[in-house]
Amino acid sequence: MSEQRWRTSSYSSGNGGECVEVRDGVPGVVPVRDSKDRVDVVTFGADAWSAFVRHVAR
Repeated sequence: MSEQRWRTSSYSSGNGGECVEVRDGVPGVVPVRDSKDRVDVVTFGADAWSAFVRHVAR
């Protein structure tokens, strides 16, 4: 997966901490990876990711 569409949270400090990156623009799924280990990618269904984000935001 190309590097151009990965993003980190606006809450990320950017100092090499423990962050995840999410890739936009992949229809129906949300690829997620560790900012320190960009080789391994976990892919979630878009609905599952939305439910996770809603739950965490509470």
